[in-house]
Amino acid sequence: MDQCSSPRPIYTLHWGDSLTIGLYFLVVLIVGAWATFKAAKGNARGYFLAGKNMTWIPIGASIYASNIGAPLFIGLAGTAAASGIGGMIFEWHAIPFILALGWIFVPVFIASGVYTMPEYLKKRYGGKRLRIYLSVLSLVVYIITKISIEMYAGAVFVQMLFGWSMYLSGSIILIFSAAFTMTGGLTAVLYTDTLQAVVLTGGAIVLLARSLMEVGGYNALLHKYMRAVPNTTLHSNSTCGYPRPDSLSLLRDPVNSDYPWPGTLIINCAADVWFWCADQIMVQRSLSAKNLSHAKGGSILAGYLKILPFFLFILPGMASRVLFTDEVACVDPAACECICGNPAGCSNIAYPVLVLKILQPGIRGLMLAALFAACMSTLTSVFNSASSIFTMDLWTRCRKNASEWELLIVGRIVVLALVGCAILWIPIMQAAQGGELWQYWQMLMSCVGPPWGTVFILGFFWKRATEPGAFYGMIAGQLVGVTRLALSVVYPSPACDVTDDRPFVVRVHFLYVAATEIAVTATLILIISLFTPARPPEKLHRVTWWTRHSRQMPVDDDETDDMSEKNSRIKNDSTAREKPRWRSALEKCCGLSGVKSAKLTAEEMAAQIKRLTSIREKRQSRILLDINAVILLAVAVFLIGFYH
Repeated sequence: MDQCSSPRPIYTLHWGDSLTIGLYFLVVLIVGAWATFKAAKGNARGYFLAGKNMTWIPIGASIYASNIGAPLFIGLAGTAAASGIGGMIFEWHAIPFILALGWIFVPVFIASGVYTMPEYLKKRYGGKRLRIYLSVLSLVVYIITKISIEMYAGAVFVQMLFGWSMYLSGSIILIFSAAFTMTGGLTAVLYTDTLQAVVLTGGAIVLLARSLMEVGGYNALLHKYMRAVPNTTLHSNSTCGYPRPDSLSLLRDPVNSDYPWPGTLIINCAADVWFWCADQIMVQRSLSAKNLSHAKGGSILAGYLKILPFFLFILPGMASRVLFTDEVACVDPAACECICGNPAGCSNIAYPVLVLKILQPGIRGLMLAALFAACMSTLTSVFNSASSIFTMDLWTRCRKNASEWELLIVGRIVVLALVGCAILWIPIMQAAQGGELWQYWQMLMSCVGPPWGTVFILGFFWKRATEPGAFYGMIAGQLVGVTRLALSVVYPSPACDVTDDRPFVVRVHFLYVAATEIAVTATLILIISLFTPARPPEKLHRVTWWTRHSRQMPVDDDETDDMSEKNSRIKNDSTAREKPRWRSALEKCCGLSGVKSAKLTAEEMAAQIKRLTSIREKRQSRILLDINAVILLAVAVFLIGFYH
C-alpha cells in the first residue's frame, strides 16, 4: 500500500467557483425568506400542507427535486459507469406510478381529509397499532435510508473538493436544510425546491454537453464505453473490469443479471406504489394543491421531468468511465482503496471526477451549487414530512388537546432531533456502504416498500380488508425483507473472479425476495381479513377508491375524530389568553408572530371542511389533464421499448 502513503489530492476551487456558490446560497436565502413570510404557518395545515394553496408548477418541481437528490448524482451516475443504462429502468418505470399518485391515490386522500399516511391508515382500517407502527417505521426509514444515503452521497463530493470530514460536510448541509424547514414549513420547501430543481437541472445539462464533446458525441460514447477497460485488467488474466455485455440494455436477463426484467417491470410495482403513492414525502406535495386538478398537473410535470435522469446522470456516468477508466472502473482492491478509499470499487466517484476535471471555473461552482441543491431538496422534504408524521400521528396521541401553537413548535423540535440522529448514523452508513450506492439504495427500499405498498393497494381496492390482516401481513412481509438484508450484511458479495459460495437465499436477487414479501403480505391479509369482522360500511366513506365520492365523512368512533380534534385546536388557539413575552419571542424566531386564529362558526367550519375535501374538477381541465397523462404514458412505454 505504499502508493497510498500520501493523502489523496484535494481540489482547490477557483475564486469564480466560490463566487458562484456564494451567489447561489444568497438567492436561496432570499427565496426561502420570501416564502417564509408568504407562508400561512399559523396552523398545522399551513405549516405542513402549505395552506393547501399550491399550484401545479411548484408541486411538480418539488416532487422531482425531492427525488433527484445526491444519490442520483452519485448513485445513478455510478451504476451507469459500472454497468451501463440498466439502473434507468427504475426512473422510467416510476412514471406510471407518479401519474397514479394524482389520478388514483390523491383523490382518496383529499376526500378523506387526512394530513399524513398513518392518519389515512387509521381512518381506513381503524385501531391504533397500524398507525403507530407506520409512524415509527417511517421515521426510522427516513433516518437510515433517505437522510443517511443523502449525506453519504453528498459527502463523497464535498470531501473530494475540500477534504472536509464526513461529519463536517454532512452537518453543514443538514443544518442549512433544517433551517428552511423549521422556519417556512412546506411552503418554503416547495418554493426553494422549485429554484433548486432549475439549478440542478441546468448544471447537469452543462455537464452533459461538455461530456459528450469530450468523448466525441452520443454514438462515440456508446462505442467507447464497451471498450473502457482499466489497465489492471488489460495487463492481467482477469476478466474483471470489462463492461457488462448487456450494458446498453434496459431489460436484462431474468437470472444472470444485476437488474432482472421480471423484477424491475413487474415485482417492483408494489415498491413503486409505496415510494410514489403512499410515502409521506411525495404525497404531502400533492396534498398541498389548491385543488385536485393542480395535484394532477404536478404529477404530469414531475413525470416529464423523470425522463431527464437518462441525460443528466446516466450518460455523464458512462462518459466518466470512458474518460477516466483507471480511476472510475478500477477493480483491484488496493488500487481502489488508493483512489477513492473504497476497496469494493470507485464507480461512485464517476460524477465528481467528471465535474472536477472537465468543467471550467465558475461552471464547476455551479455544479457544486447543484449538488447542494440536490441534497437540500431531498433533506427539506424528509424533514418536513417526518415532522408532520411525528407531530400529527404520535404527539397528538400523548397530547390530545394540544394547541396549534404547540404542534408547530413540536414539529420544529423534531427536525432538530432528526439532524442529530442523522449525524450519529454517518459512521454506520460508511461501514455499510459497498461498491455501488444505487444497488445498496434499491436493496434497502425493497426490504420495506413491497409490504407497505401491498397494504395500501388492498386497502384502496378491497373493502373487506381488515386491520388485523393489514397489521400482521405488513409485519410478516417486512420480516422477510429485513432477514434477507441482515443475511446480505453477514454474507457480503464476493469480489470478482471469486466463487460465490454464499447460501442460496442470499444469492437470490433482492427483487425476487421482494416478490416473496408481496406474496406473504397479501396472503396473510386475505386469510386474516376473511376470518375477522369486516369494517362497517359507515366507516369506509371516502377512504377507498369505490367510496371516494361519498357525501358523508367516515364515522370514526375508535377515538375522537381527527378532524374534530383539528377543529378544537383552532378553537383553543382563538380563545387563548394574552401570550407571555417568552412565547412571543419564540414565535418570532419560528416565523409565527402576528398570526391570529379567527374563531369559526359551525357553518364556517363545515364550509371549510367541504372545500378542503372536495375532489370536483372542471370538465375542460379534467379532459386536458387526461390527454396529457396518456401522452406521457406513451412516451414512457416508447423509451423503455427503445432501450430494451
